[in-house]
Amino acid sequence: MRDVCVIGLGLVGGSLLRAAAAAGRKVWGATDSTLDAQAAAAEGYAVSTDVPQALRRAAEADAVIALAVPLPALDTVLPLVAEYAPDCVLTDVTSVKTPVRDAVRRTVPTARYVGGHPMAGTAKSGWAAGTATLFVGAAWVVAIEEDTDLAAWREVATLALDTGAHVVPLGCQAHDEVVARISHLPHLFAAVLAAVGSFGGPLAAALAAGSFADGTRVAGTRPDLVRAMVEGNRAALLPVLDEALGKLGAARGALASTGGVAATIEAGHAGARALAEHRNASRAAVTVDLTAPEARDGLVALGERGGRITAIAGEVASGEVC
Repeated sequence: MRDVCVIGLGLVGGSLLRAAAAAGRKVWGATDSTLDAQAAAAEGYAVSTDVPQALRRAAEADAVIALAVPLPALDTVLPLVAEYAPDCVLTDVTSVKTPVRDAVRRTVPTARYVGGHPMAGTAKSGWAAGTATLFVGAAWVVAIEEDTDLAAWREVATLALDTGAHVVPLGCQAHDEVVARISHLPHLFAAVLAAVGSFGGPLAAALAAGSFADGTRVAGTRPDLVRAMVEGNRAALLPVLDEALGKLGAARGALASTGGVAATIEAGHAGARALAEHRNASRAAVTVDLTAPEARDGLVALGERGGRITAIAGEVASGEVC
C-alpha cells in the first residue's frame, strides 16, 4: 500500500488521514490551521502547518497526495505541488471535479491526477469533526477521463476502498451534473428554508420539528465551504436551479389559481420512491479488467448506470450494477 499525504485536515481531510492510518497505511499531512495541526499532533499523527515539507516527503516516498482544501485554496496549493511533488499520484476530495481537473492540467501537468469526491460529510467542520469511519458505506466518486492513467486510478480507487467506501467511476462532467441535483441544489434550498424559517422568530424556533430540521441540516455548514462548492459548479447548477424554480413556479401558480398542489406533491412522492427503488434494487456482479483496451469505457458505463466497484485485486476491479 502506498503512503498517503493529506493536505487540509478539516472534516473530510482529517477523516481520510484517520481512515488511511486505520487501514494500515503510513500517513502524514499538513494544514494552514494551527489549531487543527496541534489537535492532530496531540492524537499522534505526523502533521504540521508546513505544506512544502509534507509535499517533499510525499515526493521522496512516491506517496498518494490527497488535497482536502476548499476549491479557492487550490490556487495556492497546486503551485506548491508543482514545485515539491509534481510527479506523485494526486487526488482531491473537492465536490466539483471539472474545475479541479482543469486547474491541475494547467498547474501540475506531470501529476498522475485522479479526481475524487467522497459523498459523505456532516454540517460540522475542522479536525475535531472527523472520524475514521466517516466513509464507511459511502459512495466515493473516482473520476476517469480519456487521459486518466489507469494505474493511478487503481491507486486512488484502492485508497477509497480502504476507507470503507465503494467506488463510483465517473467522468468529471457527469459528476458535476449529478451533484448539482443531489448536493448543491439541496444546499441552496436549505439556505433558503433556514432564512425563511428564521423570519418566524422565537415562535418558529419553538415549533420547528423534524421536517424543518431535515430540510435545513446542511445550512449549518460553514458558509465559505458552501459558497465554494456551489459557485464552483455554476455551469452545471444553473440549469438545475432553473428546473427547480420552474417546478416551484408551477406549484405557486396552481396554489394561487386552483388552491391545490397535488401535481407537485405527487411528483415529489413518486421521485422519492423511484430513488429508493434504485437504491434497493437487486444487483448483478461485474468485473472490469483494468488492462483491457476498453477498461475506461467499461468503468464509465458502470458508474453512469449507478454501478459501483467494491474490490480491486491486481488488475481486476470487481463490482455490481443494477
